[in-house]
Amino acid sequence: MKHARNRQLLILVRSGVLALALSSFAQPAFSVDPQYQPQMQRLLQLIGSLYFLQPLCGFDEQDWRGHAAELISLDQPSDDRRQRLIGSFNEGYEAYARLYRECTEAARVAQIRLLAEAKDLSQDIHSRYAE
Repeated sequence: MKHARNRQLLILVRSGVLALALSSFAQPAFSVDPQYQPQMQRLLQLIGSLYFLQPLCGFDEQDWRGHAAELISLDQPSDDRRQRLIGSFNEGYEAYARLYRECTEAARVAQIRLLAEAKDLSQDIHSRYAE
């Protein structure tokens, strides 16, 4: 039952992330961050965390790093924003790398929560800024 729910969340997140990747919400270069910058940074932080937890717990294989790179590329950020987005991904990865060395029940629960939050956030970004 848990695995079916995890799989459903993974499919929803994957479709949300891909929807973001396929829709071009890139803006011309601005001197200030776009309105969705905090949400993008959080999404990339979540993806970084999932990138760490996935091999640890043997969850369905996803190319979270590839998804993150594609999102950043499609957004066409300035060099400063690109570095901050990459930094968010790395922060997410490092946060869980400091806590977990093996897959535990807490790690599995964290993974489910991260997937759910990433799904909600990707849908929110898409609905607010991509259309």
